[in-house]
Amino acid sequence: MDKRNLAFDKTNFIILAVGMLVVILGFILMSGAGSDETVFDNDIFSVRRIKVAPVVCFVGFISIIYAIIRKPKDKVE
Repeated sequence: MDKRNLAFDKTNFIILAVGMLVVILGFILMSGAGSDETVFDNDIFSVRRIKVAPVVCFVGFISIIYAIIRKPKDKVE
């Protein structure tokens, strides 16, 4: 198989996988117990869930986009 015809190379796939893991980590950071009609939980408004987790997800999405638009290096043979 001619590797020069592939859209992605190994580095693209690695960046893509790392980006997906970072997005999954961001969603895990957003998760937690919620409030219901009888009990209000202030943890909904914690810094981790409001600020840190969305930034982590954003960084993951940006790295995924970079992995998709990155052009693989051509090997000279």
